[in-house]
Amino acid sequence: MVLTTYIEAALRRAVVDRMVDPPGLFAEIPGFLGVWATGDTAYAALEQLREVLEDWIVLQLRKNIPLPEIDGVRLSSEAVPA
Repeated sequence: MVLTTYIEAALRRAVVDRMVDPPGLFAEIPGFLGVWATGDTAYAALEQLREVLEDWIVLQLRKNIPLPEIDGVRLSSEAVPA
């Protein structure tokens, strides 16, 4: 499915950095404004990031805002089943 492929491609670009105050990890996907998450472990931060990304995609598609192309995968409202 195109949506799953898109999400997996986006998550492969995720960057995880250590935070000092408060302590923990911060994960984001460069080029995806507002898509970020935190967690006590890299796994927790990335799982939360996946949820944020999914919600962000739905919001962008509802507003007809173009999504960035990733690894040749383009996602539009026509590609996502209702």
